[in-house]
Amino acid sequence: MNKAITLAAMSLLISTTIIAQSTATGAINGHEYVDLGLSVKWATCNIGASQPSDYGDYFAWGEVTTKSEYTYANSLTDGERIYDITGNSQYDAATANWGIHWRMPTIDEFQELKEKCKWEWVAIDDHYGRKITGSNGNSIFLPAAGNRQGLLYMKKMKQAFIGLQRSFQRNSAAMPVAT
Repeated sequence: MNKAITLAAMSLLISTTIIAQSTATGAINGHEYVDLGLSVKWATCNIGASQPSDYGDYFAWGEVTTKSEYTYANSLTDGERIYDITGNSQYDAATANWGIHWRMPTIDEFQELKEKCKWEWVAIDDHYGRKITGSNGNSIFLPAAGNRQGLLYMKKMKQAFIGLQRSFQRNSAAMPVAT
């Protein structure tokens, strides 16, 4: 049975390579995924996106609905110690929005993605992000969506791979994948 994972959109090193978009290898509940030859199948798009280069929706950590404004005052989880949200529809935006076969990735699944795939900084439809290619040649695109704070969209920050689930920034865009 396939499950899905959500990955926060991330920003990395700059280059100007243009690539073709991810080719889906399957779908669950109407949402496409790509098999990278790993323990999980990664979604082709962020939650709320219609194509891989779209940023999609933004979610506060441990929240399953979007907001017009992101502040500590309106955070449902600020001050709570919530670490493993994967598959818990109360806290996991992928499970809550896409169904029980989709979820946030675990720390180990992020580590596997980091260690077993090739990462390139590229542009698709004028959106920068990471093209991640598995050993089987299939790839996904993680757009550098930045984050939201208050009513503002923050710049698309340059940063290294966010390899730990607990490192998700509040109000990050989230990208599901299937396991």
